[in-house]
Order: sequence, then structure tokens, then C-alpha cells
Amino acid sequence: MKKLRLGIIGTCNRGKLGDIAHNAANGVEVVACADINDMQRQSCIDRYKKEYNYDIHAYCDYREMIEKEHLDGVFVTSPDFCHEEQACFALKNKVAVYLEKPLAITIEGADKILRTAKENKTKLMVGHNMRYMDFTNKMREIIQSGAIGEVKAIWCRHFISYGGDAYFRDWHADRQNTTSLLLQKGAHDIDIIHWLADSSTVRVNGFGSLSVYGNLPRREKGREKLECLTIKDIWSKNNWPPEEQTEMYPNINNEDINMINMQLANGVQACYQQCHFTPDCSRNYTVIGTKGRLENYGDCGVGATIQLWNRRTDTFVLEGDVTYRMPDRSNDMHGGADPLIVRGFVEMLRGISTPASTPQGARMAVATGVKGAESIRNGGIPLEVPELDEDLKNYVFSI
Repeated sequence: MKKLRLGIIGTCNRGKLGDIAHNAANGVEVVACADINDMQRQSCIDRYKKEYNYDIHAYCDYREMIEKEHLDGVFVTSPDFCHEEQACFALKNKVAVYLEKPLAITIEGADKILRTAKENKTKLMVGHNMRYMDFTNKMREIIQSGAIGEVKAIWCRHFISYGGDAYFRDWHADRQNTTSLLLQKGAHDIDIIHWLADSSTVRVNGFGSLSVYGNLPRREKGREKLECLTIKDIWSKNNWPPEEQTEMYPNINNEDINMINMQLANGVQACYQQCHFTPDCSRNYTVIGTKGRLENYGDCGVGATIQLWNRRTDTFVLEGDVTYRMPDRSNDMHGGADPLIVRGFVEMLRGISTPASTPQGARMAVATGVKGAESIRNGGIPLEVPELDEDLKNYVFSI
């Protein structure tokens, strides 16, 4: 079995996906990392030495790492606005890319990444790990079984208790770094809506606002733009209630409420609603077909279920006619999806399997989010979502 040499660009937070991949006994070694932040770069060196007794090579410049290390693949887990430049450089140098979502922060950037991968015949995978979660796969399985008939509508409500911690204390708060939180956070759900519907958005409109975090005290300006705050630094249940928080990011202009309506190509109508200052945290999907309705209660934690209603009752019924109980993944990062998607990347590199997440799906999630944000900022006008170029629609990026 060929030994795989992997690298990481952007070592904190999602950069630890590389740790999951690193398995010398299985012929997979993360040999190098790149990060402009001295502290994070050193932390990665120390972590690999302590956990794996392994001397990882560390670089400030990701280009130097790619040019020197003869990598088979690289995890691009840097901030969103770096994705286009870094992914394209790796792809041009024939290094396969695992690119953390969102694919890019513009439609043009997303298309450029896909085009670069195709032209250089280099493998590309995007980190839409929700396609690897138990509850989304079960919902898709039920839909495809015909249990609710033909899908006509999909709704998703997304409650984000930690929105102030994760998205309004660091670079995410500024739209020049993200375009909108419909991409950074919503790209997951838009992709799953498309996946469950087996289609993608052709027209979108939306409304939203910066309702809470725009009025809060900011911390002093002067910190470098690419500061790397870890979850441990900023995430706390003590950061409550939202309107009493301080030390927010100096420049906040992203909406903390987003709502978009989506017309899909196959006739399915969908809605995505996102709020960043709720006391609870969950994703709630409802899928309505011609013969029934599906809804998940919880996603990866204790007591998570999927309910199926397929009998007429003419009254409110909390539990469905059929209840599917999901495994308790509350102690697993992202519901156990991270190890599965990383394994998918390794198997893609070895030609064993094709990933469940696709660059085409990631591109359509970005395009829908970008146009949804544009609609929100222009009075809710309906906008067409540009199609992917014909030659890219069915191209297989994993071969």
C-alpha cells in the first residue's frame, strides 16, 4: 500500500482534521503544516510530538510547504477568504485538496477552484461533513424509499446558541471575509436541502438583519486580521444573554438573522432560517411529500429522533406514526461525521471510493448563499442562481 504524505494549511480549529487522518500504521502521515500564526504553528509541532512522537515540518508560507514536501494531499482549513487562493495553488501543483466548507466566498471563486481541479486533473473534495451524519443519511434513505411520496417542500430552522462566540467575536463577523453567514454556517444546510431534494436552487430571495450583535461593545482594533482564536478561547455558556456581551469583533456587518426562500430546479420549494442568538442549539428539518412528512428532533445528541407522519389525523401529534431513533453521538465531534469524511478523503486518494460530498454540491450551496445574501441586502428581490458550467456538472473530481 502506497504511503500517503499529507499536509495542513491552517492548523487551528478545523486544522485538527489532519490529526484524524494521521495513522502511520495505516500508511498515512501528516508530514507538514503551514500557518502564518507563530503560536498556532508551534502548537501543531508540539501536538504531533506529544501525541504521535512525530516531528512534523512547519512552515509560515503554505506555498513553500507544497513546493518542498512532495505531498499527496493537503487539508485546506484556513479562513474562508483564503480558500480560493490556497486551493488553486495546491491543485495547480498536482496536490489533491480536502477543502473545508464553504468552497469559496464568491461564485467566481468557487467556479475557479472547480475549473482549476479539472484542468490540472487533480482530486478535490469539499468538507461538507453533514452528508456523513446519521440523521441526514437516515432522512435521505426514508425519502428515497418512497415513504413520504414525492418531495414537494423542505424547511430548515437553524438555532445557533453559540453564534456570538463563534461568528461575532472573530473574522467571521465581517462580510469581506465571508460574504455572509449563509455561506460559513448556512452552506451545510443549503447543501443538505439540495441533497435531500436531489436538486439545486435556481431562484432565491431573502430577508435578514443585524439585530443584536451590531449594537454590542467591540474590543480594541489593532489585532492582526488573521488572528486565530480557538474554541476554548471564545466558547462559553457564560456568554449569555446575547445583549450583555462585550469584546466583540471590531468590525461587525454580517447579519445575525438570515431567512431565504429557494425554488429548486425540480419544482421543490425550500426555506432556510438561521438565527445566531437563540438559547438552544439545533437544526430542524421538515420534508413534506405527497404521502407524508418527515421531521428530525435533534440531530446528533441524546434522544435525537426522526419522526414520520403518513396518516391523516386533523390534529397536532407530537410523535409521528413511525419513530426512528438516532445513535447518541453527543460525545463525538460533529456527530461522528469528521472521522468518516476524513476516511473518505484518504480512500479517495487511494482510489477506493467516491466521496459523498461533491464539489458541484458545494458550489451550488455557495451560489445559493451568495445570491441569498444579495437579495437580503437589496430589499428581498428574487434573484436567479447561475448554473454551473456544463462541462463541470458531471465531472468526477475524485478520479
